[in-house]
Formats: sequence, C-alpha cells, structure tokens
Amino acid sequence: MNGLRSRVLSALAGQLGHPHGLLGKGVVRILNRGNARAIAGAVDAAVDGGAQAVADIGFGGGAGLSMLLEQADPAGVVHGIELSADMLARARKVFAREVNGGRLQLTEGSLTDLPLPDATLDAAITVNTVYFVPDLDAACAELARVLRPNGRLVVGIGDPDVMAKAPFTPYGFILRPVGEVVAALERAGFHVEQRKLDQQPIPHHLLVARPSAT
Repeated sequence: MNGLRSRVLSALAGQLGHPHGLLGKGVVRILNRGNARAIAGAVDAAVDGGAQAVADIGFGGGAGLSMLLEQADPAGVVHGIELSADMLARARKVFAREVNGGRLQLTEGSLTDLPLPDATLDAAITVNTVYFVPDLDAACAELARVLRPNGRLVVGIGDPDVMAKAPFTPYGFILRPVGEVVAALERAGFHVEQRKLDQQPIPHHLLVARPSAT
C-alpha cells in the first residue's frame, strides 16, 4: 500500500511540475483554480496599463495569460513561456485568436533558458515554478537578463512551511525558505519587496523585484 501511495504522489508531483497527457488535463483545472488568487496578485503587482511586453513564465493552465491579456497594453505583446509541450498545445487552442492576431506569443522554454533577447520585458510573473529549478541563481540571472531596466518581476511561491506539510511535496519539490529566494534575486541585481497573500489552504508570498539601478 505504501508503495502504491508513493507512486501516486510521485506522479501527482510530476504533473504539477510538468503537466502532460490525460492526467495533465485534470491538473490544468487544479492549477487554474488553486493558483488563481496568487496569479492575480502577481499580475496586479507586476503590470500597469502601459506595459508593452509582458510574460508569464511557466504558465501551466493558462490563467495568467488571460489576466495579462486583460491588463497589459492592448497594443503590446504577451509572452507565454512553458516547458510542457501539452500545455503549449492547449494554450494555442484556447487562445487561438490572440495567437493568430500576434497579441500572444507562446514559446517553449524554462526559467534557466528563456527564449527572449536581452531587455525584452516590461513585466514578468512566474508563480509556483521555482520549486522545480535546481539552480536558483541561474534562473534569477536569466530573469534579470530579459527584464528591461525599469521593468518589474513578480515571483510567487507558496509558504514553504505550509507546503512542507502537503503529501506530494517530498516527491521532487525543492522547498526553499523565502529568504533564500530573496537572496538569489538580490544576487542577480534586484531590489525585492515582499508581500504575503493569506489565502487558504496555502498562503503565498509575492516577491516583487525591480532592477536595483532603478
């Protein structure tokens, strides 16, 4: 029984980090519902109406793409970057009009290998993704590379103490203290403001990061 439980939880953890296949379709609904408030908070903190180029990195179920399309400058571009080929294919269907019109650009990529030129983005969000990145410094440096000097990045993470109590997090999640994530962002050249969303069942921390020179 313990072996079966471990296999089920390991499969769930893998899907949360990289949704795919038939099970991934159910995970999409979980991601969009469970992450909605954190994503909305990240979008509100990152984007103003004048943002011309924005991105959701690791967009998963696509809730963040919808919010960015609503809140960013209508004349600008929303970038959706995702590692899962299945999530990219799904987003191309759901947002076919925006993709065909050039308002939304969907690309395969990861936090440590972003398919964007230097200084491309006015704003970027990435929510519940850093648990799956072994090299956090490399990810923060890559995020700093693609952000413009006056840009804004928001990294959303579930409270690590609460996350540690979830049955699936021992299976592939890297749960870092919030201060460790802040320190990595600061090493990459960001000034970081911490905000907390006391949502249930998992409170979230929003790390609002701006290049230190601004």
